[in-house]
Amino acid sequence: MKSMPLTPTVKTMASDFDSAFSAASQHLDALGLRCPEPVMMVRLNIRKLADGETLSVTADDPSTARDIPSFCRFMDHTLIASQTETLPYQYVIKKGRA
Repeated sequence: MKSMPLTPTVKTMASDFDSAFSAASQHLDALGLRCPEPVMMVRLNIRKLADGETLSVTADDPSTARDIPSFCRFMDHTLIASQTETLPYQYVIKKGRA
């Protein structure tokens, strides 16, 4: 079996993330905020959205890599995409389940 290079897949995934991030209904800049502030701000902003709308989040607190996915599971929202490899971290959250 011949293996395929990973480069095209990575570019596609990055492109999909960029599209989802830029198309979000609202954006939250949580840069400089520290735990628990980023998740508190996500909660406040998500409450203002209609079901199915999306919130993009930019953060630099390492705890968001754990807290935002946990928040989404607990509150029945959908984490559409996340980028936690480099700063700033970025997330796209859909209000409600897919």
